[in-house]
Amino acid sequence: MRMSSTPTRAVVSSPRTLFVQALVLLSSPVALAAPGGNGDTEVDWLGMGATFAAGLAVFLWSVRALAMCLRDVASERVKAVLHKSAGNRLKGLLSGTAVTVVLDSSSATIILLIALVDARLIGFGASLPVILGSNIGTTFSSQVFAVNNDLYAPALLLAGLLTLVLARADKAKRWGEVVFLIGLILFALGTLGDAMAPLADHDGVKAWLLSFAHPATGILAGAAGTVAIQSSSAMMAIVIALASQQLIGLDAGLALMLGAEIGTCADTLVAAIGRSAAALRAAAFHVGFNIVTAALGVALLAPLTQLARWSSSDVAHQIANAHVAFNVIGALLFIGFTGTAARWLERWVPERRAPAERLRPAADV
Repeated sequence: MRMSSTPTRAVVSSPRTLFVQALVLLSSPVALAAPGGNGDTEVDWLGMGATFAAGLAVFLWSVRALAMCLRDVASERVKAVLHKSAGNRLKGLLSGTAVTVVLDSSSATIILLIALVDARLIGFGASLPVILGSNIGTTFSSQVFAVNNDLYAPALLLAGLLTLVLARADKAKRWGEVVFLIGLILFALGTLGDAMAPLADHDGVKAWLLSFAHPATGILAGAAGTVAIQSSSAMMAIVIALASQQLIGLDAGLALMLGAEIGTCADTLVAAIGRSAAALRAAAFHVGFNIVTAALGVALLAPLTQLARWSSSDVAHQIANAHVAFNVIGALLFIGFTGTAARWLERWVPERRAPAERLRPAADV
């Protein structure tokens, strides 16, 4: 929300922004306005930062709660789907996509997959198509983020709440919770957009955001932001919110998107620490795939930009559609080479011998 020192100018805030800022002001009753330099419009940095932080906190909590709720509803089915898909590339690709949509997190899917590979419930080679599918599944959230939050968020919140209150069956209550949390995610995204709206009149911030249109700068910022908040979905939510407020263009949005694809590998690397060689290979494949496809994305940025512009007239939808196209094309390009990649990784990451075996004399081996 913008705080103006000019008494003749009325400022209209959305109910969502007023609600979130009311919560923030309970713990921060003093709001300081920082005048902009070089003729910039004044921005209430404290109020804007507090609203943005509140929106981001609600978003991250809602995404985590939604993932946990969906796991409770379908955890056994998820494991069964992943197990049955082993040995078939197409089934693996589709199951990875479906499971990621259900869990609402590609990181959650890959971490679960690494655990299954480590426990030898799924073969390393069979896990690679599932990893490709998880990259497709994560684009579903981008499509959700690009919808009209002001239209759908209240409806989903109300429907979910009524189901929680009126339903008698536990399963119905769980699905009511799912609907409510999806509405809360959209509500939080709208709050992020409202928080960043005053920046549209700040020349300095706009110039800084325009620098992300350079691929190297945008990719670095997208990767760093994803690592910092530990969520590529949250990073894409911020990118789409910036685009919806016309703070960034398509070029900057695509560069940040490519950076988010690289930054999401951090969770995979952490999950693979101390695991078996097979689990390490699966993690290495995910990292390598994302880095290679990001490099291809930079090389083919012009066609990807044209495709995005053709798909929609709205920049936020263009970024979401490009996210889908990028991951689908990348997965389809690599699906035929998962066997070759598995053989290479088996050479690069050999099985580790047990300590007793390493101490055995060479003549006994």
